[in-house]
Amino acid sequence: MCYFDQKRWKCGYWRWGQFRRQCPKEYRTGETCGLKLVMNTFDEAKQCRLCDDIDKKTRRLSKMATDMSRWRREGNRSATIERTESEYRQVEKQMYEMQMQHYERVHGAS
Repeated sequence: MCYFDQKRWKCGYWRWGQFRRQCPKEYRTGETCGLKLVMNTFDEAKQCRLCDDIDKKTRRLSKMATDMSRWRREGNRSATIERTESEYRQVEKQMYEMQMQHYERVHGAS
């Protein structure tokens, strides 16, 4: 039962912070017993970096979707549309993986 600080963002994402106090079970200097307990929680007023990256991907997907719809209306851009659709699917997959990572951390599944 070693004590650590915890940093928590407004979206609920958190991470372990600095080591604060060693428990009496571990007698070796500088070693921890492996069981982490929270000593202090520091709340951040902003959202985490992962949320910022998800927001960027969302804006990018929105731009790609409007571009593709405009190109379809204009016509004669089939190669560009195909390439953008492929890229759209990749970005969508990346965003889904980031959302799952965030969900697991917030809800304690990891």
